[in-house]
Amino acid sequence: MSILGYLRLVRRHWWIVLVTVMLTLGVAALVTVRSVPRYQASVTFFVTTASPGVMDAYQGSLFLQQRVKSYADLLTSDRLAQSVVADAPLGLTADQVRGKISTDVLPDKVLLKASVTDTNQTRALKLTETLAAEFTELVRKVETPADGKAPPIKIEVVSGPRVTSSPVSPRPARNLVLGGLLGLLAGAALAVLRGMADVRMRDAVALQRVTGSPLLGEIPFEAGAKAAPLIVGDAATSVRAEAVRKLRTNLRFVDVHEPARVIAVTSALQGEGKTTMACNIAIALAEAGWRVLLIDADLRRPKAADYLGLDGGVGLTDVLVGDVQVGDVVQRWGEKSLLVLPSGATPPNPSELLGSKAMADLLVALRESADIVIIDTAPLLAVTDGVVVAVQADGALLVTQQGRTSRGQVAAAARALSSVSVRLLGCVLNMAKVGKADAYQYETYKVVVPPAAPTVPTGRVGATQRGAQTVVGDRTQELTRLSR
Repeated sequence: MSILGYLRLVRRHWWIVLVTVMLTLGVAALVTVRSVPRYQASVTFFVTTASPGVMDAYQGSLFLQQRVKSYADLLTSDRLAQSVVADAPLGLTADQVRGKISTDVLPDKVLLKASVTDTNQTRALKLTETLAAEFTELVRKVETPADGKAPPIKIEVVSGPRVTSSPVSPRPARNLVLGGLLGLLAGAALAVLRGMADVRMRDAVALQRVTGSPLLGEIPFEAGAKAAPLIVGDAATSVRAEAVRKLRTNLRFVDVHEPARVIAVTSALQGEGKTTMACNIAIALAEAGWRVLLIDADLRRPKAADYLGLDGGVGLTDVLVGDVQVGDVVQRWGEKSLLVLPSGATPPNPSELLGSKAMADLLVALRESADIVIIDTAPLLAVTDGVVVAVQADGALLVTQQGRTSRGQVAAAARALSSVSVRLLGCVLNMAKVGKADAYQYETYKVVVPPAAPTVPTGRVGATQRGAQTVVGDRTQELTRLSR
């Protein structure tokens, strides 16, 4: 995965980063509040020796630098700690004194810094003063030759002892900054892991890769689509409506050498918007002047008639069992060249009915009565009805809702179609998140509908066109011929 891909995962799961940063900041603040303040007292020693000549001065400097390193170990020795405890009894043992002492040797210098850290400011200063006195005396004793001559090395205090006026720990600002940085890094890592572990279909590229078919459309999510699912009325000028029109164009030119006239619209799971998609595609095609027939072949949970505001009590099932003629139950929708064949009564054997010879003969006849036949089918993974219908169509359109269906489920749906040699025309990513820039481009360029444009009455349960009329005598010429 590229760096851009990782950044997309972090952006997609930004809430993980935010929660992690807040948690680490809270932990850092808690640790800071509960930590006991610690003060530091320090003293700096200068190590010197006699140097009569230039060459002797150079060699003496090298010698002193080596001795300074040894003195750093001497500062934390048991002997010095015991001397400090004996000289200044502050209720501490020699081991406790050693634990409070730290040293710092400056590179290529003959300076040695000793620090004492303690929770008591006064005690830290007292220990440092005693340490300075005892250390210079210890070095003098160690460096004094056996013959009693003056020691070749001299230790002098050049800075301190002094103690800090404010605690050296905890440091609230530093702790909070470090906590925030650690939280940011940890949150980004968790967001990437969460994104990589997420098997849901998140983008169009993954949908194309999983299905192995072209992407024909990305239908953006709109909050008002649930109440007004059809692209009519005010919704006709929405970004979603324009996306459906792009899908219409892509669907018509997906294969100019072998155009599909009977198209099955299906999905992997229930609730991905396939019925709404089938209705909107049919409406968009009818708006372009095509003679369109929409068939609701989802006999288990039919919804097309409700969306379109039609009576679905008599329809496809009644035609297949021979109770009525198709021309008697097809209904015209609105003023467009769109005919609708509802599902009819729910049968006890939907799969057998849809796979019957009567269904095959009906599709052959309806193919000649319309320019395009759109069939709304059942989900592929729930029942076999969708596959049964798709086999009899010229091709199938797979609708997938972004962020709901997993990649495995989409792949299984695509395999279900390919296993029976169904031609997968393409896929559609429904309820997709569209960037603000793309939405703004459309809003600034969309066609403004005149205020006086006629409207169609609203129907039941999301049906935005109750003006759809049941066809009694006004049938198309082809369907009238079929009913005879």
